[in-house]
Amino acid sequence: MIVTILDVAIAGLLLGGIYALIAVGLSMQYGVARVLNIAHGEFIMLGAFITWSLYTIFGINPLVSLAISGPLIFILGYLLYRVMFTRLRMASASPAAYEGNSMLACFGLLFIIQNLAILTWGADIKGYSYLASPVNIGGAVFATNRLITLGFAMVICLIFYLFLARTRLGKAIRAAAQDPVTAGLMGVNINQVLALCFGFGALMAGLGGTLISISYQIQPTMGLEYTMIALIVIVIGGLGSIPGSFIGGLVLGLVGSIVTHTEPGLALVAYYAIFMLLLLAKPTGILGK
Repeated sequence: MIVTILDVAIAGLLLGGIYALIAVGLSMQYGVARVLNIAHGEFIMLGAFITWSLYTIFGINPLVSLAISGPLIFILGYLLYRVMFTRLRMASASPAAYEGNSMLACFGLLFIIQNLAILTWGADIKGYSYLASPVNIGGAVFATNRLITLGFAMVICLIFYLFLARTRLGKAIRAAAQDPVTAGLMGVNINQVLALCFGFGALMAGLGGTLISISYQIQPTMGLEYTMIALIVIVIGGLGSIPGSFIGGLVLGLVGSIVTHTEPGLALVAYYAIFMLLLLAKPTGILGK
């Protein structure tokens, strides 16, 4: 009984670490840049396939790939915002209109990236074996790569939180999230800050994709499921709250582990049920304002 509880709890934390990391990225893009990026999961998928390619073709360690896939996808996200979303924001009649227009643009972006990925890597499921040796924790057995994934996800989230809390750019981002008009009057370059926020969201997605590829099989159509999970997590944690996204990811991971242990086919159903109940009972989330 104790081993089973430990097995479920640790498995939940392993899932939750990944969920927290990818949710932090979407929280930046929607909570600050006001772009409900339905294509967020496609950036996760790109990070996973870039890592897979670097490992299978060039033999580059997947953990080293974090320093390659993350910056590449950050640049992609930054350029996309500057080229497309900045113009949409300037052309929209109101913030509400901009949110609607940007979401529609992200739907198009989703299909473009997904189909380019299928043309590049094919539609088959892919994977590789990396640090798959078992580790025994109190009688519960886990693959080493999943424990490493959890460790890296937590460290990345912590570093990003400290960046937002302690640095000058982080303070500018938080100011833009609270009141972009006043922040602009105080000298913050809003267009630049919002583009960086979207880029940082893509960066976190890319890093999440790399870590996912270490532990799970990947395919070009994997993105939408992770987008929905990230959206549920930020609603649980509170829109725009980085600590909230971290807590929400761990909560959802634990729920998913418990449901999977009893009835594997109902995990996504449980996620959506939590999502709808929370919208009705506490739409601001755990740490939202």
